[in-house]
Amino acid sequence: MIRHVLLDADGVVQDLPGGWQAALAPWVPEPEALFARLAADEEACIRGEGPFMPVLARHLQALGVNAAAHDVYDAVWSSIEAVPAVLGLVERLRNAGVGVHLVTNQNPERAAYMREHLGYDAVFDSAYYSCEIGLAKPDLAFFEHVLSDLGAPGEQVLFIDDSLRNVEGARVAGVAAEHWHHRTGTPALVDLLVGHGISA
Repeated sequence: MIRHVLLDADGVVQDLPGGWQAALAPWVPEPEALFARLAADEEACIRGEGPFMPVLARHLQALGVNAAAHDVYDAVWSSIEAVPAVLGLVERLRNAGVGVHLVTNQNPERAAYMREHLGYDAVFDSAYYSCEIGLAKPDLAFFEHVLSDLGAPGEQVLFIDDSLRNVEGARVAGVAAEHWHHRTGTPALVDLLVGHGISA
């Protein structure tokens, strides 16, 4: 019996309207070049090894971008919106006695924004931000940490993520896991929940 549902943030609970490339285009001539440069350094930030803003500033400068890092960050990384239909489903699940938890890979600045400006602490029973626990999906240790904190075995937990890599990581940890993106529509998510015995 599933007692807890774990939801990823980006692509599941929240969206960046227009997508990352469109958001970056007014600031960076070649968004893909910035993403390629950021990859390794951002992973360290996601594990909580340091703030992201200095990393972004350094790589913007290396690409010859004159805009201030905080302006680019606000226009892109902070331009996220919660998906209302998913939040409505979260509320229904919690009212039905199912624990619903946010599990997400985020840098420290974005985690703080999600807590303070999007109000997720009030929406979910608990939240697991990679930068706060020092572990990131799809690492086995990340899911083991969550299960230990919940005090629940994997068979009582269902994980939803838009990344197949993260879904497979959860399954390795013994967690029931399904692949879903909010663009698929909440009826499809409801069907997944029902398939695991959860009335939504």
